[in-house]
Amino acid sequence: MNNVASILILAFLTITFLQSGYDKLFYWKDNVSWLKEHFAKTQLKNQVPLALLHILILELISSILCIVGAIQLLMNDGREYGFYGAVFSCITLLMLFFGQRLAKDYDGARTIAIYFIPAVMAVYWLN
Repeated sequence: MNNVASILILAFLTITFLQSGYDKLFYWKDNVSWLKEHFAKTQLKNQVPLALLHILILELISSILCIVGAIQLLMNDGREYGFYGAVFSCITLLMLFFGQRLAKDYDGARTIAIYFIPAVMAVYWLN
């Protein structure tokens, strides 16, 4: 079992993005309403539903690739799916980070930066 750390990070990313995607999918109106207010003073103010849809799609892709990657590591030490899951996770987090910085929500941006660290570690370990 040489891949325990990678599997744990992939599980962490899977849980993170599955829960977030679930929240966006099943509480769409609440999320759009809150985000419209959050981005009211930014260039994204009229693009919130489309931006949220893009983030939702990226979160679902990230979580699916991460869970398949963890299974692949367990079954045959394969790293391809986990690597791409980690890369998609980083891209998703960068988009979220950009949005928080644009909205001048520096506490939110700091929180996303904390999630970014293990995602980058996964990219490095699975490369």
